Amino acid sequence: MEAVVEATDLERTYGETVALARASLTVERGEVFGLIGPNGAGKTTLVRALTGTTEPDAGSARVLGTEPSAVDRDRLGVLPQDFSPPDRLTARELIDYYAGLYDDARDPDDVLAAVGLADADDTWYENLSGGQQRRACVGSILVNDPDVLFLDEPTTGIDPAGRRTIWTLVEDLAAEGTTVVLTTHDMAEAEHLADRVGLLADGQIVAQGSPEELVATHGGSSRLTIETTADPDAFADLEYPVERAATRRRSTNTDAVIVRDVTPAEIGTVVDYLEARDLEYTGLTWAEPDLEDVYLALADDAERERTTSADDRTPTETATAGETA
Repeated sequence: MEAVVEATDLERTYGETVALARASLTVERGEVFGLIGPNGAGKTTLVRALTGTTEPDAGSARVLGTEPSAVDRDRLGVLPQDFSPPDRLTARELIDYYAGLYDDARDPDDVLAAVGLADADDTWYENLSGGQQRRACVGSILVNDPDVLFLDEPTTGIDPAGRRTIWTLVEDLAAEGTTVVLTTHDMAEAEHLADRVGLLADGQIVAQGSPEELVATHGGSSRLTIETTADPDAFADLEYPVERAATRRRSTNTDAVIVRDVTPAEIGTVVDYLEARDLEYTGLTWAEPDLEDVYLALADDAERERTTSADDRTPTETATAGETA
């Protein structure tokens, strides 16, 4: 396969802040690469380095075989997270304006239809809903029919129906050979769209692979969530690992326990255990590990490593760091 986007050991600092620390990735033609990570992990800086709007301190980047700043702009589409067009342009005027910047632009009507704004084409940007505004922004970077798309949080503020429209659009573009690099905090979005995902933490890509590979390696075990006020100690003789549900996990609450490594066929065994011991419960939910579990596990690991590194510094080092922060 042909590498279209490459980053090799990219480094970038802003004063004492390390934004990128030897970050590396490769994206092939027609691939959707999802970049995930905590706020401040360096995702936007990495995208800027790959699009030529930020110069790295060290390392190298190449897009379409050349340095990012030298790429033919007709072949790129870049959607920043904070892109804000003029309020007093209609959706059509916005798309027409960007289409006018290129010699061989797509038909604005096709673009408006593709992002689901055909019926709102005469509405001023300021009067569009938040989701419609974001779709208009996505449309503005598609008018040149780019070979490579960089999307920084493309569905921020978009309602579920609009999000599905953008997802379908990205899938169609990739099927036609467009290479897509997107950042997102939506793990469902990354899992749905990305052929491969890279998790960025503290300026480094600490893991990458297909969502399935990452879940298999880092996602942990299946979990059966039992909504009950019973303490985990009440499950001492159950043959499966049991823990109190953590409040950080979605679809759980503090009045619940999690039973690990239970297959769907074994749920009945747990129910029999509950009933035999008169343990009251109000609901059962079984789930396989997903990309959110991977994110939480790896982000926690990176945070612990950073905290440990800070704790291991000498008093002099700690004092110096405090003085320069």
